[in-house]
Amino acid sequence: MMNGINIPPVVKNLLIINAIFFFATWIFQQQGLRLSEYLGAHYFDSPRFQVWQPITYMFMHGDFMHLFFNMFGLFMFGGILEHKWGPKRFINFYFITGLGALALQWLVQGIEIYQITGSFLNKNEPFIEALANREYNTAIFSTNDATTLYSNYFFPMVGASGAVFGIMTAFAVLYPNMELMLMFIPFPVKAKYFIPIYIVIELFLGVARIPGDSIAHFAHLGGALIGFILVKIWKDKDRFYDYYE
Repeated sequence: MMNGINIPPVVKNLLIINAIFFFATWIFQQQGLRLSEYLGAHYFDSPRFQVWQPITYMFMHGDFMHLFFNMFGLFMFGGILEHKWGPKRFINFYFITGLGALALQWLVQGIEIYQITGSFLNKNEPFIEALANREYNTAIFSTNDATTLYSNYFFPMVGASGAVFGIMTAFAVLYPNMELMLMFIPFPVKAKYFIPIYIVIELFLGVARIPGDSIAHFAHLGGALIGFILVKIWKDKDRFYDYYE
């Protein structure tokens, strides 16, 4: 119970942990240290990749609005799923979808890197060190390709968005006819309409590659895909046990 609102334990603790990470990020930033460089998820072949990043990236956020919307989604949809599944299944779902989101993002990054360099693994190549120092040798790569490589190797991914998209997708599968009141839409929309449309928009934005857009749209899609697969498996499994009990 939090201020009279019944928030189940896993959702409550995730909200608190994300808030702590955000506050710590702000504190360290005042000292000139960017925690996202250490706790955000770099491409697995990046010189800046560390083994803890696939977990810690889910608790890092770029700014307050990024944190707010992710935590709002977790609060709105996660609590209902945790009440249905219980804490253990919900926390497993949260981390599996978060890891699935990162896996799809890495796949997309790897394909982009392969198209430019001919390899998924370039960490020990001299041009990677040059890129780290922002030395773009246009004799090797075009400026656009060098910028893409730098972004993929040295920009960390942060945020719980992948896990939250997984939660939203599971909610739409389990409660398709539940009506949602959304900001900027003056009438209720059923989950089975809103969430698929939202996912299609993410797919369009990921493919369109709009200049200046730094959001990892394919990570959102990865979380949604893994969330859909998991909830369908669990739903069919629960039906099986219910039938034979």
